[in-house]
Amino acid sequence: MKPIVGIVMGSDSDLVVMEEAGKVLDSFGVGYEITIASAHRSPDKIREYIHSAEKIGIKIIIAGAGWAAHLAGVIAAETTIPVIGVPIDSSPLLGIDSILSMLQMPSGIPVATMALGKGGAKNAAILAVQILAVNDKDLQKKLKDYKKKMADEVEEKDKRLKVKRAKR
Repeated sequence: MKPIVGIVMGSDSDLVVMEEAGKVLDSFGVGYEITIASAHRSPDKIREYIHSAEKIGIKIIIAGAGWAAHLAGVIAAETTIPVIGVPIDSSPLLGIDSILSMLQMPSGIPVATMALGKGGAKNAAILAVQILAVNDKDLQKKLKDYKKKMADEVEEKDKRLKVKRAKR
């Protein structure tokens, strides 16, 4: 499957979070590539990755990092590809620094910032699929089915709760 989403993380310690984005993309049949590159420790690698992504047809980049790392912002500054940031809670500040570094981007350099951690990585992938689905009827149907499945699961949980409470 040709990669159309790039997943980039600042460190291998971020992999346990960012793999969640990959699982979601897999479930929708969206091709992706995954890379470790640090905005601070390997800036040349980041620039090389960005230009490579543009050439191979990456449509969206999901960037995850902790410690007030500016990975998502550096990527967004260097490309017109939409960037979705995933803050990771790996610092003594429990991820607040990472959230703020992604949220507080200067005007003209947007980063769509998700929630902290694994939930944020999953939502980043879902947002990527939603963006791609604008021009893809198959992905639109998969998203509708996904949302229906979530609603059905809530209904099933509610039924089990009511049965359990009725037995009291």
